[in-house]
Amino acid sequence: MFYHNDAIILSDTLSHKRRKRLKVRKLGRTGLKVSNLCLGAMTFGAPEWGCDETMAKQIVDRFLDAGGNFIDTANVYSLGQSELITGRAIKDKRDKVVLATKVVSPMGMGPNQAGGSRKNVLDAVDASLKRLDTDYIDLYQVHAYDFTTPLDETLKALDDCVRWGKVRYIGCSNYAAWELMKATSLARELGSARFDSLQPQYSLTCRYIEREHLPLCREEGIGVIPYSPLGGGLLSGKVRRDQAAPEGSRVTLNPATQAIDEKTYAIIDAVVAVADALGCTPSQVALAWVMRQPGVTSPIFGARTIEQLEDNIGAAEVSFDETHFQQLDAVSKLPEVYPYGNRERAKALLEAINFEYA
Repeated sequence: MFYHNDAIILSDTLSHKRRKRLKVRKLGRTGLKVSNLCLGAMTFGAPEWGCDETMAKQIVDRFLDAGGNFIDTANVYSLGQSELITGRAIKDKRDKVVLATKVVSPMGMGPNQAGGSRKNVLDAVDASLKRLDTDYIDLYQVHAYDFTTPLDETLKALDDCVRWGKVRYIGCSNYAAWELMKATSLARELGSARFDSLQPQYSLTCRYIEREHLPLCREEGIGVIPYSPLGGGLLSGKVRRDQAAPEGSRVTLNPATQAIDEKTYAIIDAVVAVADALGCTPSQVALAWVMRQPGVTSPIFGARTIEQLEDNIGAAEVSFDETHFQQLDAVSKLPEVYPYGNRERAKALLEAINFEYA
């Protein structure tokens, strides 16, 4: 039975949750509830641009206290160190965490220490469970498409992980849209577990998934958990036209962010302008923009200090108006390429016709 005291306790708990800065969303079509921001653990144990275990635990504790429950790592991050640190950080809070990790990236030089083969998937899931010191993984993701392994072999191995209770849900990362659709259709044919999430790169400086991936995921009920929402640090406010990024920041260590073109500078300028107008930081603007895109479930951000964590969490409280969206969209929108421009024109034409049926 449900007693009065139970109701009081539940009411107090719900009131406490309402004070949290982060909210929860469903992951795609599933019943799994994840926070609208996901803490990426790639910084944990990374010697050059990451943080040590003591700081990682403080970051995890503060993230959970703010209402977050979604943490993403991978077996390959610092060659297992991230999983080890993450596992120890959530050891006494496992029931409060939706834990995600990944498989496929090389964990050694052996021919079977990478990829989506049945051998590697089953070996890797056990190794991740051991490093994470947990009985199960909430979301197990294929880190990249493996052209050397039949897709049905990978899906069947992942399905076994689910059936055996080692994994709750499965997802993928860095898949082309046709690869994701092929996997979704094949899972239906096999009657196996299907990918319930996609982890793609997405930011104001990288909007390519708007052409195929986001419409596909909305249609198929696949949750989207984008990584690099700050453009690899370019949209953090540390990089400006008239100033270089601070020495030792991740931006300076990433070759992909060294050659900044005029369009990227225009995006940075717009992000800074909107941040100034709203009284928040550029990081918060960039992250909040991704959070509010149709089909996006939970952007993944990293932090190596409590200050960075607090800054990113603050994105959940940023309020845009249409003018701000238009300002950001104008400088960052994708160029019109075939067949997307044709499709939009055809859609507008069809919508303008008044059909009459006998």
